[in-house]
Amino acid sequence: MQKPNDLNQSRIVLKQDSTLIAVIEMSLSSWLVAGIVPGVERQPLKKLAVDESALLKLLNRWREEAEKAGRRIERITVAFEAGRDGFWLARWLRARGIEAHVIHASSVAVSREHRRAKTDRLDTELLKRAFLGWLRGERDHCKMVAIPTTKDEDAKRPNRERQSLVGEQTRIVNRMKAALIRLGIRGFNPKLKKAAGRLEDLRTPEGEPIPPNTLAELHRDMERRRLVSDQIRQIEKARLERMEQAPGDGPHAMVRLIARVIGVGIETADMLVHEVLSRKLRDRRAVARYAGLTGAPDESGSKRREKGLAKAGNARVRGGMIQLAWRFLLFQKDSALAQWYRTRTEGGRNRKTIIVALARKLLIALWRLVTTGEVPAGVVLRAA
Repeated sequence: MQKPNDLNQSRIVLKQDSTLIAVIEMSLSSWLVAGIVPGVERQPLKKLAVDESALLKLLNRWREEAEKAGRRIERITVAFEAGRDGFWLARWLRARGIEAHVIHASSVAVSREHRRAKTDRLDTELLKRAFLGWLRGERDHCKMVAIPTTKDEDAKRPNRERQSLVGEQTRIVNRMKAALIRLGIRGFNPKLKKAAGRLEDLRTPEGEPIPPNTLAELHRDMERRRLVSDQIRQIEKARLERMEQAPGDGPHAMVRLIARVIGVGIETADMLVHEVLSRKLRDRRAVARYAGLTGAPDESGSKRREKGLAKAGNARVRGGMIQLAWRFLLFQKDSALAQWYRTRTEGGRNRKTIIVALARKLLIALWRLVTTGEVPAGVVLRAA
């Protein structure tokens, strides 16, 4: 029996004589479209410019070819791998009555032949076989990705923009420090309020001032850092305003609940909710897989070993959870999860390996918190 939200297999019985099937291999400048057209012996392959209207015309032309061959098309279904064009195109096709699916790229099994050679034509053949197996209701051919709404995608933007700006701010500071170290100047902190005014007073070990071109570059970097810092503050202020105006349920309520866990900041809570916890994943295994916090076993005969993380999920969630796990140990020392970690790392062994397992357990615990209200054992919450 198929579980709700199970994207491992199709829920609709495939009637291949009346179903037009197409897959798209997408690149930056073109789409390679392969079809299975009822009543037509050849399996058409057409390269298009990145143009949704041209794609719709091609599908309608293939429908006409099938009808000329005496096959009445009752269903058109299209699939392509998740990527930059994936979600908007799926929504666009669905709005026009075409069944569209987005394939999780890492879920498609790759044969040894395809590992040795890679072309767009081979990729479309691989996608076509995987998608056909999925449509037949056979498991393990490929998995589909839940298609978010425009509103869902937009909700992720503030946190992603903030993360990008924080990285840019770090790069600016590091660039300034590197420029000063080349002159033998250490200990200068560009983050201080009066740092810009101190640049002219800095001296090299030889007693010389900063050379004019380097000084001008540092002043420009100070302006860039100030602008980036202002933009980060604007994002954080807008988030707090949205939180205050938000209703008592939905994603913002989840953010408020998770942020009550001592050690979890509002930025981390916001990222976790909009990237994973609000996606209505069906069970704890799906949550761990989505974050890429599951292992990659390597088994042959009686030998079995773990190759480390699968790293096939959301990199933002995975990285954020590993950082949160370290912070959780500092702020929730009496929790059952922290005690579990200490028991398995006595003597300092396997700390990096076990922290990943803790990150997985903590993510599942937070998922249970927002879905069932179950507070993890021993975890202290801030007052509501």
